[in-house]
Amino acid sequence: MELFHIGFLTVTLIDLVDIAIVSLIFYRLYGVMRGTVAAQIFVGLVLILAFSFVAQAFNLKAMSWILNTLRDIWVIAFIVLFQPELRRLLVLLGRNRVVRLFFRLNVEESLDDIVGAATELARKHHGMLLVIVRTTGLRIFAETGIQLQARISKALLVSIFNPRSPLHDGAVIVHDRVVEAARVTLPLSSTSTIGDVVFGMRHRSALGISEQADVVSVVVSQETGAISIADNGVLIRGLNGQQLRKELHSRLARTPDKSMRSVWNILKRQGK
Repeated sequence: MELFHIGFLTVTLIDLVDIAIVSLIFYRLYGVMRGTVAAQIFVGLVLILAFSFVAQAFNLKAMSWILNTLRDIWVIAFIVLFQPELRRLLVLLGRNRVVRLFFRLNVEESLDDIVGAATELARKHHGMLLVIVRTTGLRIFAETGIQLQARISKALLVSIFNPRSPLHDGAVIVHDRVVEAARVTLPLSSTSTIGDVVFGMRHRSALGISEQADVVSVVVSQETGAISIADNGVLIRGLNGQQLRKELHSRLARTPDKSMRSVWNILKRQGK
C-alpha cells in the first residue's frame, strides 16, 4: 500500500516497518557498545557506508572503488572487531523469557545445599565463588578447571572451598544438580570498585562471568565473610542466608512447565 512519494521514490507501509526495524537494531547495537571503544569503531563503519552511497550517487569512481573494497570485507572486520559486543548481545537475547521457556532448571533442592554451604563458609571466613548456569553451559570455562561431574551437596561445596583443599582456588560451576567443575578460571570484569569498596579477584570474576554468560554467581568474601551475588553485571552485597535463598529463587526457580501453564491460562481466558 503506497503512502506517499519522495521524488521518484514510492514509500509504502512495508518500507516504514523495514526502516523502523533497522533503526531499532542499530539503536540496540549502539546501546550495547556505548561507552566502549567499539562504539567509535561502529560509528566509523556507519560513516564508511554513508560515504559509499554518496560516492555512488555523485559517480565518484575512484572513491567508490576504495569504499566498495572496504565494504566487501566489513562483515569479517565487524565480527573480529566486535566479538565481545556480539557475544554480549547474544547473551542478552538468551536471557529473554521466551528463550528460557525451553530450558528446565530444577533448583529447589540445590538451593538448600548452596545456601547452606555459603552461610557456613561465611561464618568461617572461607572464600567461595560459585557459578550457577541458568541456560547455556560454560564448557569453554569449565575446561580450564578440574572436571568433577558430581552430585551437588553442602558437604561437597564446603570441602571444595576449604582453604586446605587443592580445589579451593578458583570457581565452581553448577548446572542443575551437578557440580561440573572446580578450580575454574573466569574472566575478570572491568569494574573494580563501587564507591570506596575495592573488589578482589573473586568479586571481579563473579561480575565478569555474569556479564558474558547467562549465569548467577554467588561470592563469599574471605576477608569479611560477606555474601554477595552477581547477575547480569550487577553485584548485590551483604546478604544473609534467607536473603540469599530468596534472591536465588527469584532468579533461578522459573521452570518451562510453570511458564507454559501461565501462557496457556492467559490464552484460555482470552478465548472465553
